[in-house]
Amino acid sequence: MGAPTTKDGLTHFDPDGNAVMVDVSAKAETARVAVARGSVVMAPETLALIAARGMKKGDVLSVAQLAGIMGAKRTPDLIPLCHPLALSSVGVELSLDTDASAVHIEATCKLVGRTGVEMEALTAVSVAALTVYDMCKAVDKSMRIENIRLIHKSGGKSGIYEAKE
Repeated sequence: MGAPTTKDGLTHFDPDGNAVMVDVSAKAETARVAVARGSVVMAPETLALIAARGMKKGDVLSVAQLAGIMGAKRTPDLIPLCHPLALSSVGVELSLDTDASAVHIEATCKLVGRTGVEMEALTAVSVAALTVYDMCKAVDKSMRIENIRLIHKSGGKSGIYEAKE
């Protein structure tokens, strides 16, 4: 079953163009996973301060990890028409890349349910990246948040999606 779609295949609009929350009540519950990635590119000196835990606001990677997890849980409060989901797992990993002078972020969200967790994974990466920026902006306002994207999705009727790198 699923939501009615417009002639363009959009599911968040009714035939009159009004915004609607997709009705997922007839969908089967399946195990669903989504993985998203993104990066915060910065000056090498900023990356060195993060690595040395030398930022005045504290341990950037730990705080950003927690913020990403919290962000995933709050996705329906931030994105209109997103379903509130009972997430079974949210993992956020941050890593330092001295060659690219970047903090790379990867979020994995899981649940058993009737709708996917792509928005939660993307929100986790976005909030973690914004937290890195916020904690480091006093020393590097030129940081860039880049390349936030879905890299994997599984579960549901549409099956598996793998991004081409």
